[in-house]
Amino acid sequence: MEFPKIALGAWAWGNDGTFGSRLDPAVLKEVFDTAMDNGLNLWDTAYAYGMGESEKVLAGFLKGLPRDSYIVSDKFTPQCVDASWKDPVKEMTGMQLSLMDLDRFDIYWIHNTSGAPGWTRKVAEYYDGRKDAPLIGVSNHNLAEIKEADRILREHGLELSAVQNHYSLINRSSESSGILQYCKDNGIAFFSYMVLEQGALSGKYDSKNPMPEGSARAKTYNPLMGKLEVLNAKLSEIASIHGVSTAQIPISWAISKGTLPIIGVTSRKQVEDAVKAMNVRLTQEEIASMESLAEGLGINAVRMWEKEMRRGGEGHEDNHSDGKPEQGRLHVDAGRELRQRSRGERA
Repeated sequence: MEFPKIALGAWAWGNDGTFGSRLDPAVLKEVFDTAMDNGLNLWDTAYAYGMGESEKVLAGFLKGLPRDSYIVSDKFTPQCVDASWKDPVKEMTGMQLSLMDLDRFDIYWIHNTSGAPGWTRKVAEYYDGRKDAPLIGVSNHNLAEIKEADRILREHGLELSAVQNHYSLINRSSESSGILQYCKDNGIAFFSYMVLEQGALSGKYDSKNPMPEGSARAKTYNPLMGKLEVLNAKLSEIASIHGVSTAQIPISWAISKGTLPIIGVTSRKQVEDAVKAMNVRLTQEEIASMESLAEGLGINAVRMWEKEMRRGGEGHEDNHSDGKPEQGRLHVDAGRELRQRSRGERA
């Protein structure tokens, strides 16, 4: 399967409060059309993004298009498993495919390590021998967990095709821990998410114009605006040399590092920025200067749902020695939520 240089993320399309105000579907349709017109056809979503809302919005835009004209990347999120399901993987994938009116996914991720490696084994068992098996990836896994997942998948005639981790100028732990090199050595695609740190590295926000109060991202990044302004000034300086906007530089940096960045898009301009970023050629000196400055600032933006990747396989705290999956901390009754939404009720 051939991927574009950039994947587009539909997390914000779930309207779950992470990014602030609700998004107008009409605006998102324009975003979608602009992306597809420019060859950006890889869409990353998850049931967890608004409890199916992101998937439904994306599905509405995909309806009627040739199936080979787009690539859908979706996720199995352990915390969204309904505790009453007898076959959680079958139930979850069936629900997601129904929401999106699809017969298959192109890429399917194990969203995090809650209950791993048990859930990895369950997903592998489900797709063992199936002709509609998607490429399997893991997200928010450290190096030891990545190797373990690949071993489990191979036991079932599958293989690990992709890794998706938080990776940006202020979080390069997937690089320092050896994950990027391992993926390169083994032909595994590395998808970098939060390259722009939810807009913190776009040049749009500063101390005088912080992120929207009340949003989840504001709680993380607004207290860091002083240091972020220093880094954004450097990004702006390099952007001016290349005749592009500040936001295009972190995207171009991620591509230059051999990763496939997932860029969250909620406006046409963001898509246009992504398209331009694919053509920026950063020098090694520019890359080194950005990385050195970012490292010196010591900004910690590791979020509550993830862990910092460390060399040696540390941070395996969400796994269980018996290898059995658990439902996760949230125990979200996904089926009940979906039924209530279909009736227009609130959970």
